[in-house]
Amino acid sequence: MSEGLIDSELSNKQGFNNGRTAVETRAGAKPLSEPASGLRRRDFHYALPPELIAQHPPARRGDSRLLALDGASGELRDRLFRELPELLRPNDLLVFNDTRVIPARLFGRKTSGGRIEILVERLLDQRRALVHLHASKSPKPGGALLFDAGFAATVLGRHGELFEIGLDGDGPWLALLERHGQVPLPPYIHREPIPEDRERYQTVYARQPGAVAAPTAGLHFDPALLDQLDVMGVARAFITLHVGAGTFQPLRVEQIDEHVMHAEQIEVGAEVCERIRVARTRGGRVIAVGTTAVRALETAARDSDIQPWRGETRIFIYPGYRFRAVDALITNFHLPESTLLMLVAAFAGHTETLNAYRHAVEQRYRFFSYGDAMFLTRRPA
Repeated sequence: MSEGLIDSELSNKQGFNNGRTAVETRAGAKPLSEPASGLRRRDFHYALPPELIAQHPPARRGDSRLLALDGASGELRDRLFRELPELLRPNDLLVFNDTRVIPARLFGRKTSGGRIEILVERLLDQRRALVHLHASKSPKPGGALLFDAGFAATVLGRHGELFEIGLDGDGPWLALLERHGQVPLPPYIHREPIPEDRERYQTVYARQPGAVAAPTAGLHFDPALLDQLDVMGVARAFITLHVGAGTFQPLRVEQIDEHVMHAEQIEVGAEVCERIRVARTRGGRVIAVGTTAVRALETAARDSDIQPWRGETRIFIYPGYRFRAVDALITNFHLPESTLLMLVAAFAGHTETLNAYRHAVEQRYRFFSYGDAMFLTRRPA
């Protein structure tokens, strides 16, 4: 596989497996900073041997490796994820994303006989859903979709690349997906889902159904580790960000500030905001478990003080962004030239981040959703 093949493959599959530098949902929102030093998409490229892309989870949660990057010095340390407590302190606050992955992939046919494959992007209510739809010819509004599991839906309309479809007969959508859907593994996992994925492509604390991709930094945590952190006095809080298939879509523009992020649903409750204030008062750090937690918290930190937030976010964080809510980050390794890699570079430094990724490749870390993790502290402004 050539270096560029990962990007072209994701572009073709579009998420199927076989101060706010953000564009926010509020009208007229403007970036708070410009891209640092005119960085372009190609400035976030790195060479990744395809055999380093993890195709299966480790035997046990927590068996992964952990690369620690100190944002102030750029120092790297090779560790194991089970050693995470050694990097934390009493009164630190871990913020997790409690979204739950739904079995969002379905197969069927049109009345003409043509095969279809859908990936549910968002459940609008019990009977309507926004979906990605693959077919030899796109169906028109009013078109019938007959699923292999024996139920049917009707195309209600189209919204850009997404189709709105409504169930015919009994529902609801969530129950049908839980019974008949397939786990939507990322496009860089080149195998069919197996029963193990129903458990392992899900965090142990997932409780709010709605994601079509896992918040993968959380996959490393097991109940024993969470109990150990409780004993240490490390607090925890939960936000919800329902990860969409857009998380796998590569940038298609060279100038990164021209990119428009996909929208994702988030909820940052009053309890999270209060726990952040308590942690700060006690001298603790706010540590985001995953880039989804970063995006949710930074969206809610509209001013210097974080406030409850519920709705859509299109926040796009890249070098030059001024962080308001997060002090440290636990995250997996991300795709070359991706918006998530840009977020990490904004957090820990562009040069430092790419140096860390080169080190990870040299040391044969495992990459992406089922791969190893990083622990990063924020680079001083």
